[in-house]
Amino acid sequence: MIAFVSDIHSNMAALSVCLAEIERLGCSRIICLGDVIGYGPEPRETLATIMDRAEFSLLGNHEHGAMFYASDFNPRARAAIDWTRDQLSRRDRPREENMKFWNYLDGMPREHREGRMLLVHGSPRDPVREYLVPRDAVDAQKMSECFAKMADADLCFVGHSHVPGVYLESGQFLLPSDIGMQWQVDGRAMVNIGSVGQPRDGDRRLSFVTYEPGDGPLGTSGVVRFHRLEYDVEGTMAKIRAISELPDYLADRLAQGR
Repeated sequence: MIAFVSDIHSNMAALSVCLAEIERLGCSRIICLGDVIGYGPEPRETLATIMDRAEFSLLGNHEHGAMFYASDFNPRARAAIDWTRDQLSRRDRPREENMKFWNYLDGMPREHREGRMLLVHGSPRDPVREYLVPRDAVDAQKMSECFAKMADADLCFVGHSHVPGVYLESGQFLLPSDIGMQWQVDGRAMVNIGSVGQPRDGDRRLSFVTYEPGDGPLGTSGVVRFHRLEYDVEGTMAKIRAISELPDYLADRLAQGR
């Protein structure tokens, strides 16, 4: 069984609870779909943990923003990424430790293909920066182009929008709560796994997905399960508020799941 995590956003409290549940479930693989950093108060701790525990992490827009540019970020996100960049280069930490972080970010792939499965942070059409949100399910052109970019993959896992659900090639969007928190792989689909560290679907609980493959190549069969867990939201909010460089808004939205 594979555990997919994404959009941790420097939230160590959420990541710790998530990893404990993944261990309890007996998952043999942990794969991160990007945005380990950004927004939250603990970029070094979360990045070090993903480096240690995940098989690999894809490149998210916040990693890209930290390394290259964040001019397209809103002012709050840009303030957080500027602070995060400084934290990953702290002068009170060993230079080799800092370089390990930056080398890991630099080595993050934009996508990963395995069997008939595609993994990206954003969308098949733009792996790093394009969002997939529920209203896109009725955008026939966008869906057609995204599924075309999947090429020979049948199943694509994404993050980035922080809103979990299943996008079917038929044009349907399936809410996890409407399908009993699991989906039997049946035809081509894109699965948004939601966010560990900053959910935005009105539910403040962390979100991640497990995939139990069936017979045959990855992505052609099996069961996708959505998981929601409580974590110490107030503790993370307090840590954000204690850092003057981080806008209070980034704490407030955690309580709302928005």
